[in-house]
Parts: sequence; structure tokens; C-alpha cells
Amino acid sequence: MQENLNEWNIVIVDDERMVTSSLKSLLKLEGYTNVNTFNSPFEAVEYIKITRVDLIISDFYMPGLNGIELLGKAGEINPGTTRILLTGYADKESAIKAINEIGLYRYIEKPWDNDDLMLCIKNGLERSHLIENLEQKIQELEHAKAKVQRYNEELEIAVKERTKSLNQANYKLSTVINYSADGIITVLKDGKINRANPAFNAICGMESARGKNISDICANNANESIHTRLHNEKDVLIGGYTIQNCSSGEITPVEISFAPIINDENREISSFVGVIRDVTLHQEMDRLRNDFIATLTHDLRTPLLAAIQTLQFFIDGTVGELTDKQRLLLETMKKSNEDLLGLVNALLEVYKYESGQLVLYKENFVLSDVIQGCIMEVRPLAEKNNLNIEFLDISDKKIYADKHEIKRVITNFLGNAIKHTNRQGDITVSVDFTEDEAVVSVEDRGVGIPAEDIPKLFNRFSQGTGKKRSTSTGLGLYLSRQIVEAHGGKILVKSELNRGSKFIFTLPVREKQENLSVYKVNNTDKGGLR
Repeated sequence: MQENLNEWNIVIVDDERMVTSSLKSLLKLEGYTNVNTFNSPFEAVEYIKITRVDLIISDFYMPGLNGIELLGKAGEINPGTTRILLTGYADKESAIKAINEIGLYRYIEKPWDNDDLMLCIKNGLERSHLIENLEQKIQELEHAKAKVQRYNEELEIAVKERTKSLNQANYKLSTVINYSADGIITVLKDGKINRANPAFNAICGMESARGKNISDICANNANESIHTRLHNEKDVLIGGYTIQNCSSGEITPVEISFAPIINDENREISSFVGVIRDVTLHQEMDRLRNDFIATLTHDLRTPLLAAIQTLQFFIDGTVGELTDKQRLLLETMKKSNEDLLGLVNALLEVYKYESGQLVLYKENFVLSDVIQGCIMEVRPLAEKNNLNIEFLDISDKKIYADKHEIKRVITNFLGNAIKHTNRQGDITVSVDFTEDEAVVSVEDRGVGIPAEDIPKLFNRFSQGTGKKRSTSTGLGLYLSRQIVEAHGGKILVKSELNRGSKFIFTLPVREKQENLSVYKVNNTDKGGLR
């Protein structure tokens, strides 16, 4: 109940002023200050229309509008108002009837007992307070209900849109899977196929491969079960397997890429998804490439070597004296043939590394001796351009590598430095040993390399910079990278425009007791600089 009695609005209606005055005085003595009295029922009705009333006390008999009619109108205006009827003993039955018909709270007989009247008023005000709170709660509930209903409608729309989106995505995914040229399967951890698309079923010659074990379908020469090679943490690419068609007996070489599928509930691997690709065409392309390389070796190298030797006979005067003009022309022709032969040889070397056919003949040797030998070979070219080559950090430490291939890398670095260094410049070569590796660097004071060209510098046919055209093949640095990485090392470059470049390669230091070992390179990386 409200503690502040001034907050209650009490209305007293009686055509006798003495009654309204005495009741108002009684209520003020009890602490109720907001008491409004009316001797005209019509004035009271107008007041009730514009002001909220908590409790109204009305006499029964009044001219023009009796108490029951007045209290009925008050109930229509504000159903929460507590209504009390003052009546004489003779009107007791009418009052009781009014309570049932229009819902009066109480009736009080005249003359009344002040204590009973105040108790009735107090209880009536409590009733009004409870009704007011109840109405407020009902309004809050109605508001909450409307809000929940609005949320439900929005949620229903969102669910419909999401369901539609998921259905569309599922349809697109199903279309991609069903019409994919590659076979797509899901495999349980025990190797059984859970789902398979039409392309995989067609490769196998089955109506459905579901329920079959993937190891029974895919085979390799070593009879190794393919599902045992699935990795629980990362994607794996598996090659060297074939699938035999059950209907036609045709054998298809395949390459399979597997990836784990994580269960959202417990974050454990539930199965694997595999993409099976028919590599028949790829193998045919490899065969054609091998045939091309063989043709290149036989049909280009041999005639080029013969032409170079023949031109040398003419230049030496073996077949007769030449004029200066003829000698210059023949030397130019010989140089062109030598450049072409160099390109053919470079292509062959690149092919050997990429196809894994190159054999490394590793041995123990002093790295500084090889570097000095390379410097001696290119020194005449450097002196021709007034360049000085300085070798720092000479030591007798050995490395275990293929001497011929490492010499090729160093010579390539030196040749590039000479080609791109201004006349009368300096080239610095250094070698430094750590506990695990040897670091060789060749630094020049040349034109430098633009920053945007450095990431593609060690790619095939890269010529160092896109700003200046070169006559080189663009294979030297790419081949150098292949050689270094085949040894387990790294290759990199630091460069600044108009200030020079520093090419660096590292090699693991693994000195062996034996004098000579043979290693076959298995290089499957054909990308660019890493």
C-alpha cells in the first residue's frame, strides 16, 4: 500500500454539505489530505472523467442522479476505483442488489461508526492499490507478450530465410559434388566409404561404393592399405594408387587428397573427405615431356655441338685462311650457337631437378677452395670490365655436398654480379660457418633489384627486373635455387636500387667419413621463391 497518504485521491459525493464536510474533516484527521467533496453528482462525474480517483464515497439518494447510478458511471470510467455507497437502513436491500449488479465494494449504513468507516476506507484504498499494480503488471505482460510475438515473427522470418539459404547452399553443394569430374567420397576412420559421388562410382564401375573399404578399391604396388595413411591433423595428398573398374577391368591411376572432418560437438575427427583425381592425362603429359626432353637432347645438342666444332675449324684456319670480316662473322655465329646450347643444357638441368632424375654425388671438400676456383674462372671477365673481386673469410673447413653443383651456384652468382656491376666496381665474396651451416654470399655494387621483382627472382625465366630487358635465359637463379634446396639449404637476396645486391645461400654442414656418396634428388616443388 502507498505509504504517503497525500497520494490517494478520495472523492465524497453527498447533496448534504454537512455530510461531505464532516467526512472530509474525519479523513484529514486520519492524515488523508487529498479529499475532494461534491454536493452535485453531476459535478462529481465531470471530475471523475478527467482525474484518476482511488476511492469514491457516494450517498444513495441525491437529486437528478442517485448514488448507484453515479457509482456505476464511475466504474465505467475507471474500473479500478473502489466505490462505497452510503445508505439508510431502509435502503439496505437496494444497496446489496447494487453490489451484485455494478460491483460496489461496500455499503455503509447511516449513521456510521467512524472506526468502521476508516477501516473500510483503508481496506478499499489497499484494494485500489492492488488493482492498480495488477493493471500495471497486466500492461507489462501485454507489452512483453507483444514483444515476444514480434520476436517470434522476426525469428520465424529469419528461420525461413536461413532455411531457404541453407537449402540453396545444399542444392549448390550437391550439384557440385554430383556433377564434379573428380570423385568425391567420405571415409570413416575404419576405412569404410560412407558416401560417394557418381564420378567415383563410375571410376569403380559400381552402382554405389558405399559400405566398401577404400583399401579394397585403391591399390598400389606395395599393397599398402590406403586408409592407414590418413592423417588425423592435416590434409594429405596420396599418389601412386590405381583403381580397377569392376565392370570393364580398366585400371585408372589416381591421386587422392584427403582432409579430416571435425565433429562440432566433441571436436574429434569423425571421418575424412577425399577427392580422387584421374591422373591418366597427367601421366601421359609426363611421358610426352620425357619424349620431348629426349628429342631435345638428341636433335638439338648433337647438331649444335657439331656446328660449334665446325665453326671452330673455320676460325682456327684449319680449312683455309679467313679475312677479318669472315672471322668476325663466324665467331658471332659460334657465339650464338653456344648460347643456344647453353639454353638447351639449362633446360635439361632444370628438367632433371623437377622430375627428380638428378643424382647428387656428395663428398667432403673445402668450400673455400671451390670458391677460389670459381673466382679464378670469372676473373678475366671481371678484369675486362675493370671490376675487382675480393674474397673474405678464407678457411679450410669442409662441407658435404656435390662439388660440381655447388660450383655451378657460385659461378652463377659471380656471373650475375659481374653483369650488373658498374665498371671499376667491387664484388665481395664471403663464407661464414656456424655450428649447423655454411653461409656463402656474393655482394656487388650494381644497379640493384626493385622490391616488387624480388619475390619472383628465383622463378623460371625470371630476368631479375621488369624494368630492363636482359638477354639471359632466366634459368640460372631458378636452377641455383633447385640445387641449394636439393642439398637442404636456403637461398635469398637482399637488394637496394642503385646501391647493389647481396645473394646468399646456405648449406647444412654434415661432414661424412666416406669419400663419396650418391643421392638421388626427389624434388616435387616447382613453385617460386619461398
